[in-house]
Amino acid sequence: MKRCFEGVGLRCFLQDGSMAATATQKNLLVFDFDETIVNENSDDSILQVAPGKQLPESIRQTFREGSYNEYMQRVLKYMGDQGVKMADFKAVYEKIPLSPGMRDLLQFLSKQQDHFEIILISDANMFGIECALRAAGAYSLFRKIFSNPSSFDKRGYLTLGPYHSHNCPRCPANMCKHKILTEYLAERAREGARFERVFYVGDGANDFCPSTALRSSDVAFPRKGYPMHQLILEVEKNQPGTYQATVVPWDSAIEICCYLQDVLKKKC
Repeated sequence: MKRCFEGVGLRCFLQDGSMAATATQKNLLVFDFDETIVNENSDDSILQVAPGKQLPESIRQTFREGSYNEYMQRVLKYMGDQGVKMADFKAVYEKIPLSPGMRDLLQFLSKQQDHFEIILISDANMFGIECALRAAGAYSLFRKIFSNPSSFDKRGYLTLGPYHSHNCPRCPANMCKHKILTEYLAERAREGARFERVFYVGDGANDFCPSTALRSSDVAFPRKGYPMHQLILEVEKNQPGTYQATVVPWDSAIEICCYLQDVLKKKC
């Protein structure tokens, strides 16, 4: 597949393929993880090392809408009881495939760190995300990762906790990405950082909520046909003009790469 960042904008790019910085003001690029950076739900992926590669019905029946984090705590305890260890989880997380075009996008961003500050906000877990990103060679790209805390206890069980508490009625009890994003922007502003634009890349319903914090100059990249995209389309249909951000749906992350490249070219 052609990489859109090759052979374009010669006056903007250096010989090594990186773009010469033309301004000190960066853009903030926010990623989701499951079904965005990686092409699977990592919580489903770990079932590959569960007995029979599935959960017993007694566990599945405990799921309640809005309480997914608590449900995953029970799933992980069950897997620990069945003898699933750190090495088993690590092997699974490291093998989860990246979404189409994502490797190209990450390689592009590795050469554009003068232009983008990159963070990740995910309702997965820190251990799994770190394993996957390190395996992809992309961990160092992210200034900060926000996800549910996870660790291995004395028994060797992978344990999971909620990220925080909040009052947002649209989000699961353990995480509101809107709250995380707005607090991060406020913190960076206090530190003197000013972002020209915010770009948000996601797929799920819980990515729609933070995207409503975006301004008209910002860009939302919802994965085509996924819940975030569907919710944006519903709002644009039922409440025209209320959704502020420019919407750029994607099937392949190369489409995101091309859009970001065009943004940088216009600054040269």
